[in-house]
Amino acid sequence: MQALHFGAGNIGRGFIGKLLSDAGIQVTFADVNQQIIDAIATRHQYPVNVVGEQSTTEIVKNVDGINSTSNEVIDYIAKVDLVTTAVGPQVLARIAPSIAQGIVERHKQGNTKPLNIIACENMVRGTSQFKQEIFNALPQQLHHWVNNHIGFVDSAVDRIVPPATSKTGDILEVTVETFSEWIVDETQFVGIIPTIKGMQPVDNLMAFVERKLFTLNTGHAITAYLGFYHGIGTIRDAILNEKIRLIVRGAMEESGLVLIKRYNFDEQKHMAYIEKILNRFENPYLHDDTSRVGRQPMRKLGAGDRLIKPLLGTFEYQVKNTNLLIGIAAALNYRNSDDEQAVELAKLITEKGVKHAFCQIAGIDVNNSIVKQIEEIYTTMQNRQFT
Repeated sequence: MQALHFGAGNIGRGFIGKLLSDAGIQVTFADVNQQIIDAIATRHQYPVNVVGEQSTTEIVKNVDGINSTSNEVIDYIAKVDLVTTAVGPQVLARIAPSIAQGIVERHKQGNTKPLNIIACENMVRGTSQFKQEIFNALPQQLHHWVNNHIGFVDSAVDRIVPPATSKTGDILEVTVETFSEWIVDETQFVGIIPTIKGMQPVDNLMAFVERKLFTLNTGHAITAYLGFYHGIGTIRDAILNEKIRLIVRGAMEESGLVLIKRYNFDEQKHMAYIEKILNRFENPYLHDDTSRVGRQPMRKLGAGDRLIKPLLGTFEYQVKNTNLLIGIAAALNYRNSDDEQAVELAKLITEKGVKHAFCQIAGIDVNNSIVKQIEEIYTTMQNRQFT
């Protein structure tokens, strides 16, 4: 089996590419970073440090690399069995035309073998959105053929892969945590679902998408924003702060009540899942900056993202949201001159006031009672009176 994976960064190499290679699949990485691609194409392997209580270094083999802007991409898509991505949500639209060209070539060659495409991005129904971008670049007359022969499989991915500098200077070396979760929608595959250890097919993907979004992503973001507010540099140091930990756990419990009511999750098991997430944030072997995790605050404050979506759920199921509101106020207070969205957010708040800026970003009615609460917490933080 052959796979073309877009994105040879840390997540691509340390998570998806590794799982595919471990399953005996020939993986070709496509990326614009020529230095990394050349190294992969020359060596056909790279080391992954899996760190936790029992840390190991594993060698990923059977890999190759091509430049994602080259015509080789089209040739590969015409013949491979699987296409995966780990490029970031904003990049999907950029690579869609190349994939469309590859699909056209696949059709020309009469290749009717099933091809499944999985966008492994930190977004809800990412592959479905990717499909629309690809279809926009495809001739109309091919749409029916594509729907019959190509599966667009949504997924939920979870593994912390922080930026890490190799001690040996190896540009391919990557460090990841022990935990990983790759859940895919089994109803969207075309043909036989490949057996890949670490990839879990389910028929209720949204339950797992929201479990991850409302727990890991919500907790990670709030840890980052409160840590950054208090001048704490890393996620580990932030979550070890007793007051921050209390708020983060409280926020995840609030979003957890939404999940329990919406998907009938077992309450005891979900609370254990929350504890597992908190312990992952504590991992002493992972160095992850609060500034990195908090980047792009406007995206994270969007209606469908990790702070506002669980908040909307608390309205729906009438459960408390005290700690979520603190987390949202902390996000609005994120002041990082190195982050374009943080600068844009600060400017919008200056121009419109925090209430109207927040409602514009989050899509929440300005008359909603929680808006005033968020404004009050935000102001307390601005006055450095929040402890």
